[in-house]
Amino acid sequence: MKKKINKFIYWTPRILGIIFILFLMMFSLDIFQPGLTVWQVTIGLFMHNLPALILLFFLIISWKHEIVGGIVFILAGLFYILLLATSSHFEWYMLIWSLTISGPAFLIGILFLINWFKKKSQ
Repeated sequence: MKKKINKFIYWTPRILGIIFILFLMMFSLDIFQPGLTVWQVTIGLFMHNLPALILLFFLIISWKHEIVGGIVFILAGLFYILLLATSSHFEWYMLIWSLTISGPAFLIGILFLINWFKKKSQ
């Protein structure tokens, strides 16, 4: 039983991290518009996917060092909320919307931290 729980705690943040990054990358598909050149689309895709690529880089590091994933994903959720709160068209109800992005980031970060604590205590 203990081995199944450990595998669950190990794999859940990693799989959720991959799904979350793919979810973020899905938003870049709005770059495809008629009349854009190949280079405009390439640069647009790169710019739209830059946050997801940064998270992918840290997810790869987090595969071995869970503390990095815990800190980075939680900071990414906080950074998103901060960016939203400092935007010029901010309304308070937008904080609820921010949970769509920051909520999964917080969950993944917490799961990485749980995994790190479990690994450290063994």
